[in-house]
Amino acid sequence: MTLTINETAPDFEAQTTQGLIKFHQWIGDAWAVLFSHPKDFTPVCTTELGYMAKMKPEFDKRGVKIIGLSVDPVDRHTEWSKDIKVAQRKFNRLHHPTRP
Repeated sequence: MTLTINETAPDFEAQTTQGLIKFHQWIGDAWAVLFSHPKDFTPVCTTELGYMAKMKPEFDKRGVKIIGLSVDPVDRHTEWSKDIKVAQRKFNRLHHPTRP
């Protein structure tokens, strides 16, 4: 199944790091961004999810919910979330060596 921007995703139930959700019920009257990544604990995906977590307050201001979809089980996501937090802290501290 292929979805494009502004199409309605099919409803589904899923076990998440926040508990069981019914997708359409979870969205409610809000907009939602559903994004996927291929595998937990990969460097690119860790950076992407860390960035989305950092941007969550901006999505919240606009009434948009974000949720990531993965092939891995929830217990791995919970463990991975610790790595994402660490990676995000390190990412935020990087700076260009010629700038103060």
